[in-house]
Amino acid sequence: MALSAYHGLSGVRGQRGILPRLLSCLALAVSVVGVPAAAKTPLRDVPEISDGIFTVVVANEIRRKCDDIQGRLLRGISEISRLRARANKLGYSDAEIRALLDSREEKARMIARGRTYMAGFGLDYDKPGDLCRLGRLEIKNNSAIGALLRAK
Repeated sequence: MALSAYHGLSGVRGQRGILPRLLSCLALAVSVVGVPAAAKTPLRDVPEISDGIFTVVVANEIRRKCDDIQGRLLRGISEISRLRARANKLGYSDAEIRALLDSREEKARMIARGRTYMAGFGLDYDKPGDLCRLGRLEIKNNSAIGALLRAK
C-alpha cells in the first residue's frame, strides 16, 4: 500500500492526526505492560558451547595434573575465543558466558560429566594415573581433547 494512502490518517491543518496518536498509545501500552522477551535456552544447554567448554576443561585438567603431557596453549586460547564469539553470535553476552564459567553448579556438572566420560573408557578419575592415560589416549586418537594436548 502506498504511503499516500495513509494521508487521511495524518490530520489536516497542522493538527495531530490519528496515526501518530495510535502510535503514541501503543508505545505507552508497551512500556506499561511490557512485552515478554523470547526465552533463550540456558547457555549450558547449547551443545556447541557446552561441549566446547567441556573439551577445554578436560584438556586443561590433564595438562595441569600430568607431568608427561603439556597443553597446546595457543590452540586452547583460540578455542576459547571461538566459543566466546559463537556464544555472542547466538545472542549471549560476555556476562552470561562468565556467569556460566564461574558457576559452582556448572563446575560440579563438568566434573560429573568428566567422570562419566572417563568411565566410558574404563578409567576412574580418582585412580592415580587414569587421567594421564586418558590424555595419552586422546592424543593418540587426535580427538578434540587430544588436539589441545601434546606428549612431552
